[in-house]
Amino acid sequence: MTQRLPNARLRDAVARSGWTYAALAHAVRQVAAENGEALRTNKSAVDHWIGGARPSGRTGRYLTIALSRRLGRTLAPEDLGLPDPAGRENDSIGLSLRDDPLEALMPIWRGDLDRRGFLSGAAYSVAAAVLPLEHVSDIASRAAKARSGARVGHADVAAVRDMVAMMDERHGGQHGRSALVQYLMSDVAALCRGRFSSEDDHRHMLSAAAVGVHQAGWRAYDGGEQGLAQRYYLQSFALARESGITGHDAFVMRTMSQQGMKLHRPEHCLALAASAVDKVHGRVDTQTEALFAVTHAHALAKAGQKRKALREVERARAALSSAKGDDVPFWALSWGPPTATVHSRTAKVFETLGDRRRAAAMYGAAAASRPPGTYARIVALDLVAQAEMQAAEGSVEQACATWGRAIDHMDGVQSKRTLKAVGGMRHNLSRFRARGLRCAAELDERARDFLSDRR
Repeated sequence: MTQRLPNARLRDAVARSGWTYAALAHAVRQVAAENGEALRTNKSAVDHWIGGARPSGRTGRYLTIALSRRLGRTLAPEDLGLPDPAGRENDSIGLSLRDDPLEALMPIWRGDLDRRGFLSGAAYSVAAAVLPLEHVSDIASRAAKARSGARVGHADVAAVRDMVAMMDERHGGQHGRSALVQYLMSDVAALCRGRFSSEDDHRHMLSAAAVGVHQAGWRAYDGGEQGLAQRYYLQSFALARESGITGHDAFVMRTMSQQGMKLHRPEHCLALAASAVDKVHGRVDTQTEALFAVTHAHALAKAGQKRKALREVERARAALSSAKGDDVPFWALSWGPPTATVHSRTAKVFETLGDRRRAAAMYGAAAASRPPGTYARIVALDLVAQAEMQAAEGSVEQACATWGRAIDHMDGVQSKRTLKAVGGMRHNLSRFRARGLRCAAELDERARDFLSDRR
């Protein structure tokens, strides 16, 4: 029987990190969770790895990322005495803004369509999150691309917009996901390379493509594939920037800031949100500007800057109230009416600041601001968040009623985030069931049936 040799490289890296085995195990679980995988890694597993055992599956990659973050430098698996996983050379795919965005997107699209592909487990990159900040100043346009075939005009741009709008996120991120990616890869990419009737049509086609790629990123995000989502967002930013449409690239920076905040990766989030606000100030309609201001407010709240956060919330509110009915750009409507989006993000600001009462009120206002029968997933998640705030304030029966309304909106929605939300709901209800509260018991039974039907 072959005796395993201790992994001295991993042992030394852990020692330099200053982490206990339990703390390292927690960090590995956190990285895995960011990438949609639930691990049960504990301190005993770390001890086995240092003793020479090899982490299974993608755990070695998560271990490498966790220690890289802790030590402040990029580590490779071999730096930790781990085998180099097959396909690691593909980790950098899509994490660049130097390439033609359409060329950069091709392997991403192919990897997304192959659900067994390496990209489904790609890790979120803190280093890549800073890339848009390095490209916010004006740069020379790329050399004109080779164009062939029939001319592309305004009608083609409208058709792409209509198709992307039909495939929007109203019914959850997994509805029509493969169809969207296939459409982008075959039809939209070809149109972007076509011969255009005017440069203005070319710019708007690139912008429409950027919206479609942004939506593909959101669908990966909703599926818990954060590294894949980030790659889509980066290339959406590149397309939006190439289009030259005022504010569109800043909107994608706003999304990237929100992703980092959701993943509890604060690096660059405030800078992304602040830069996005600066780029659009006075250059877009007031409703769209409110979307940027409220994300900036959330980033400020996350950074502990309460007064500045509240000022930005007021700025967003004032922008909405002074709106003159200007048309909101197509690219700014990814999550529906700006008013509803601002209310929802304002609720997150108050939640971050510990004001649960106002957070609950704003989540409720957000859900009520969307037209009936639209954006079911977002309405459901806003209602879940409202119920959590109500329960935390002790209004249990009110919370149960709100949770029940949330489940009503989930019918027909295909979204991992809604499933996770219902699981979280059952966890929150457990302490109320123990008290014998009838509404909690009835709602828990409904939630259990909901999850069982979707397994």
